[in-house]
Amino acid sequence: MKFYPLQFEHIFKEKIWGGEKLKTILNKPITSNRIGESWELSTVEGDVSVVANGEWKGKLLTTLIKEYPNEILGTQVYIRFEEQFPLLFKYLDAREDLSIQVHPNDALAKKRHNTFGKTEMWYILQADENARIIVGFKGNSNANEYLENLKNKTLPSILDEVKVQSGDAFFLETGTVHSIGAGLLVAEIQQTSDVTYRLYDFDRVDANGNTRELHVDLALEAINYNAVETKKEYSKNVNESNAVVDCPYFTTNFIPLDGAVSISKSGKTFTVYMCVEGVFEIEFNNSKVQYGKGDTVLIPAAMNSFILNGKASILEIYIS
Repeated sequence: MKFYPLQFEHIFKEKIWGGEKLKTILNKPITSNRIGESWELSTVEGDVSVVANGEWKGKLLTTLIKEYPNEILGTQVYIRFEEQFPLLFKYLDAREDLSIQVHPNDALAKKRHNTFGKTEMWYILQADENARIIVGFKGNSNANEYLENLKNKTLPSILDEVKVQSGDAFFLETGTVHSIGAGLLVAEIQQTSDVTYRLYDFDRVDANGNTRELHVDLALEAINYNAVETKKEYSKNVNESNAVVDCPYFTTNFIPLDGAVSISKSGKTFTVYMCVEGVFEIEFNNSKVQYGKGDTVLIPAAMNSFILNGKASILEIYIS
């Protein structure tokens, strides 16, 4: 069996805070002006990715993993996660602020929802002027202070706001209270989980005048009340894999590609490439496939050798 780079059909999510940048900047075929998320690679129940190219076009990613677990996931990943694909990849367009929210850790998520926790990272593709994110508390806090400010609708006043620009990267461990602010286009890499506790939604209502559900009580045990450092500084050495995040759940590198780079893999883990700028090709088995800004591609672990060629900025993600 000749394994090849896999792309998947987009799974678009309409959101109260979504916009049109997924179309205008990333050329995705959205038909609504409220699309907040494009799920690029997912095995979340009800939202499993479908192969969009090549011999396996139309197949579910979960089906491929069942048939070729070591070859798709990698020997090391299969030992650790069995047939579960452990990561979820998205692009997000925040036309408005997202709700202020938090994600539970593995233990809490397992106990309450029988799922993974949700450690994640953000890479900022595009930022409007003065765009910002909320990440954690300004100083060490506690449940009482949090609840008091929540009751008084002053929660943002005790949270840390950070102005951002394209190329910034942030790592959010579970328990970090956070929000993506208006005017941001973001690549998100996270554990396979769709568990979010919404703390505060700026008193927004939907088209029918309804507010969205809050999860104040569930969040109490999940929140890390200490101030955290989330921004990741990283090198940008050309044609090298520059480390951005290295955690137990995923490793993310930044590759400023300018020309051709030969890649050799051990077969222990799959690799995902997210193109955040420019155009590049993957050359393998005497074939070439081209990718552009906003494309996401899964390299099965069985693809041990290939070449990246082009002029692009690429996120490289795998499990160490």
